[in-house]
Amino acid sequence: MDELREAVVNVLRKVRAHRGLYTKNEEAVKQHLIGEIFRALGWDWNNPEEVRPEARTEDGRADYALMLDGKVFAYVEAKNMGVNILKKDEPLRQLARYCFNSGVRYGILTNGTVWIAVKAFEEGSRLWDRVLIAANIEEEPLERVVLKLSILSKSRIRDVERLASLLKALELSFEGLKREGYSEKTLVEYLTSREGSTTLPVAELRGDETPKAAYVYDSGWKLLPLPEKSIKGVLLAVLLYMEKTSSGYQREEIRKAYEHLRTVQLDPKTALEILRKLEEEERLRIAVEL
Repeated sequence: MDELREAVVNVLRKVRAHRGLYTKNEEAVKQHLIGEIFRALGWDWNNPEEVRPEARTEDGRADYALMLDGKVFAYVEAKNMGVNILKKDEPLRQLARYCFNSGVRYGILTNGTVWIAVKAFEEGSRLWDRVLIAANIEEEPLERVVLKLSILSKSRIRDVERLASLLKALELSFEGLKREGYSEKTLVEYLTSREGSTTLPVAELRGDETPKAAYVYDSGWKLLPLPEKSIKGVLLAVLLYMEKTSSGYQREEIRKAYEHLRTVQLDPKTALEILRKLEEEERLRIAVEL
């Protein structure tokens, strides 16, 4: 996922620097934007056993065919960024015709920043009802885009319908519970809590607990390696995290504090007090698994 996240960020940088080029030039979109995303998704972009450009169909040529087990799994149709593929029907209908006339079940339509994956045919359904994934790199949060696009990776695309359905169900449930008055924080903590364990924020600790793990919230709960299973160990883990995410003078000061506290005896309640001050002063969210 890190490679895909980096690719999405690179695409954003290119678009912001050269929007005029990508608005008019489809070939530049293919080479600079689409290729980068597909490579990050694990597709060997220059291997004809995985990706074939200008794939012939009965209704014309698709820009690419994604191959699995020697067969076309999905066609990819590319447009320049001047084409609003979320509002114009014809590009998606064109892709669906390529798929239908060749018996290919899935299609991917993209202008480099907007990505649409569609199930090409299903009796009794409308085309836009069969859209499995719609991701907008410029308008959606990075983590949401990365998760959606990951479903198109070479390792996951065979399950594109099932995974897209699960993601849609998660989104609907999440939004439904928010409308019922539950906060995003409560819902995220519920989803990320581990079965068979108790995870508490440091504000609710007494100081006599034996931690199994420590977490800090940074666009999601991140596990911190514990140097020792104690409240002091949690403090040291948090300081190491802060050192990695800081720079310059602040980083040096955090390192000095870590080295000092690592070598001195520190009772659990004092360590807990320091953790609470760090939460307040550095605006951190720290949790401990017991």
